[in-house]
Amino acid sequence: MTFGDLKTKSGLEALNAYLENKSYIEGYVPSQGDTVVFEAITQAPPADLPHALRWYNHILSYGAEKASFPGSKKDLQSYGGGAATNGVSGTKKKAEDDDDFDLFGSDSEEETEEDKKRKEERLQAYKEKKAKKPGVIAKSSLLLDVKPWDDETDMKEVESLVRSIEADGLLWGASKLIPLAYGIKKLQIGCVIEDDKISTDFLEEEITKFEDHVQSMDVAAFNKI
Repeated sequence: MTFGDLKTKSGLEALNAYLENKSYIEGYVPSQGDTVVFEAITQAPPADLPHALRWYNHILSYGAEKASFPGSKKDLQSYGGGAATNGVSGTKKKAEDDDDFDLFGSDSEEETEEDKKRKEERLQAYKEKKAKKPGVIAKSSLLLDVKPWDDETDMKEVESLVRSIEADGLLWGASKLIPLAYGIKKLQIGCVIEDDKISTDFLEEEITKFEDHVQSMDVAAFNKI
């Protein structure tokens, strides 16, 4: 299966289905495959394609770092198949294999002092390696609905005010205006947050501080990354 034209709804639906149980296009970490597919999309997927939107906002959060993702770029239609074949998954497998090496060997009575010393050294090296592994940063992809007071509210100003909110662990994504009624439109804007640093309560408090422009804020979609 390939994604086809990712500028069309059918292409985005294929991508959404593919990412239903995957975090990345290939393997278990971001790769150039993610960069190729991301660059083929002209705007954030709609909210009714939550898996594609989650992935899009996550890759968006890397900014210029996308250029340094591992792997090599391939033609867009090379992606969307089964198991990953790039160097990323191989690297992970190698790392797992390294973690599974026999630390203790056999219990042979003929084990020498040199064998014991070598075993202790390997055990110490293993412990140090595990201690150096970085912890996983839990992130979430959110879609927020920001509602104004009336149809005379300057929605460009509303978006500017929302994007002016800056905090460690918060990255704003794509946005659009959605008609409500009587000429009133709401701002729908995506963001990626680090769960340990940013909460939805914080976002609501900060956004509704602009009380001359904002009536309320609601979370339209919330997906763990």
